[in-house]
Amino acid sequence: MGYETGIKIRKKEWDVFVFGDANIDLIIPNVNHLPCAGQEELVDTMKTFVGGGAALFTLGLGRLGMHCAFQGVIGDDLYGEFILQEFKEKNIDTRFVSKSKETGTGISLSFTNEQDRGFLTYQGGNAKVNIQNINLEEVSKARHIHITGYEGNRNHREYLQFMKTLKQRQDVTISFDLGWDPEEIWDRKIYELFPYIDVLFMNETEAVHYSGLENVKKAAEKFASMCGTAVVKLGKNGSLAVKNGKLYQVNPFAVQVRDTTGAGDSFNAGFVYGFLMDKDTEECLRLGNACGALSVTALGGNSAFPARKYLDDFLSAE
Repeated sequence: MGYETGIKIRKKEWDVFVFGDANIDLIIPNVNHLPCAGQEELVDTMKTFVGGGAALFTLGLGRLGMHCAFQGVIGDDLYGEFILQEFKEKNIDTRFVSKSKETGTGISLSFTNEQDRGFLTYQGGNAKVNIQNINLEEVSKARHIHITGYEGNRNHREYLQFMKTLKQRQDVTISFDLGWDPEEIWDRKIYELFPYIDVLFMNETEAVHYSGLENVKKAAEKFASMCGTAVVKLGKNGSLAVKNGKLYQVNPFAVQVRDTTGAGDSFNAGFVYGFLMDKDTEECLRLGNACGALSVTALGGNSAFPARKYLDDFLSAE
């Protein structure tokens, strides 16, 4: 029996299985300098939100009416309970979320001002996230899996083996958020993963580094020759994608920016929503741009992410 999300009957238990990080974002806006030792500075506000790219992606899809399962590691603490509550409110299956008694929930302090952002981050349970812990039989209950957490040479072999085995055994599509190489090596062996990826996400800087090309369109064309669809997020310049040799580019939406935390993850959620709803590539980019744009209009990576009706109304008005 399929699962009814309010969109249409699904043949599988979940629309999307998501693997990756979940943490707390403590956002402190309008910080122009940090206090020196022995000093105290007063701020207007501090806000607590769920953070982590994979978690924000999942919450976004949940708000759009898709049923997701999430696998990650949190601490056995108050912050962990806060994350679980947010997931449950978005109808996200949390049975694969592990609680670590050895580490607390990850926390990222975000200091923002009009020019830039800075972070102090404690990985917490996210340091224990391991793709080898994903049960392939459980993933088979989803139409799609979204994968994050790739760290180049540190876990390349595990990611390659997982994707290869998953595609051999299961009828499931894969999206993959490339992410920053923490060692800044930008090893081309990442291309070994691409044949197993249906939707490859990256930002402009990552595309240039991993391709060795200065032209981001050429980089996307190179990647798309090895995967299903290569998508590049261009920030204030919108986004582009290449599929079957054809280039698509969509302009951004003009909004009042308050906090860019999670904009890329919100874009990913909008694009995958369109992908799973069988929208064409240009419309998927438009959905991604809209979700990314709306997400930056309030503090927090997901607090302004649109519900499906609001998204439809926003797009109709443009």
